Amino acid sequence: MTLTQLHYVITIAETKSFNKAAEKLYVSQPSLTSAIKELEKELGISIFYRNGRGAVLTNDGTEFLLYAKQIYGQYENVLEKYGKGGSYKKKFGVSTQHYSFAVKAFVDMAREFDMSKYEFAIRETRTGEVISDVNTMKSEIGVLYLCDFNRKSMTKLLKNANLEFHHLIDCQAYVYLWKNHPLAKEASIRFEQLEKYPCLSFEQGDNSSFYLAEEILSTNEYPQVIKANDRATMLNLMIGLNGYTLCSGIICEELNGSDCIAVPFHADEQNPNSLMEIGYVTRKNTILSQMGERYIHYIKQYLKIE
Repeated sequence: MTLTQLHYVITIAETKSFNKAAEKLYVSQPSLTSAIKELEKELGISIFYRNGRGAVLTNDGTEFLLYAKQIYGQYENVLEKYGKGGSYKKKFGVSTQHYSFAVKAFVDMAREFDMSKYEFAIRETRTGEVISDVNTMKSEIGVLYLCDFNRKSMTKLLKNANLEFHHLIDCQAYVYLWKNHPLAKEASIRFEQLEKYPCLSFEQGDNSSFYLAEEILSTNEYPQVIKANDRATMLNLMIGLNGYTLCSGIICEELNGSDCIAVPFHADEQNPNSLMEIGYVTRKNTILSQMGERYIHYIKQYLKIE
């Protein structure tokens, strides 16, 4: 098994075609087919089967692809650090819960690189997809949080996905709302004060668990609840409907604007202010790429972490 063969498998899986992969790799199709057959013979499995629409991964091939991406990705990271480079476009992706600081750090990182030579991706998405994206190496880094309520379940999910959690910062909860909201000038806000306003939360899917929620106190009974899929919609609902959400209080005005503010959440016995431990996840025993290292640098810089 060679790195070249692993590269071939990854490219065929991406293009879903031996023809397109051969064109992208600048090799002849017979040479590509021969290399894959030799690899399949060595491993004792079938990686692809062909149908009228192209090349499709077998079950064994799907599992093998994950290992191929991990090995080849580490090779690229080492080559990037110590080699003279190459003509390929290096890929870097981040999947994150809806944090403006995570997007801000991505912007600052991307500015350091010639984006014509890289393929960058930033995905603000559901918690389960953050975990899945890093597990399948669709993204190198995922950003999410743990708290007393979700820690046990989330730790199990991360372990099953072969991921490790890296602590960044601990935050108390804040109420995030429009600057002209009736409660905006309060020094702190109690849960009962929020009852007549709609609670906004990010949708996590039809079968999602409370443990995947991006907001604390997700098991509370809210008289009014509105689900949203993105930050822009959430901000519009805050302004248009006097909605609110519970968040970390880390707000990037450069990206979110100054129309909304964060007011400390006043905890009580029934509604404790659970500490939010924000961090990032990576696959275990991996070397961060140069982009990954710079991305984490900018997150720490923004969060004022030494």
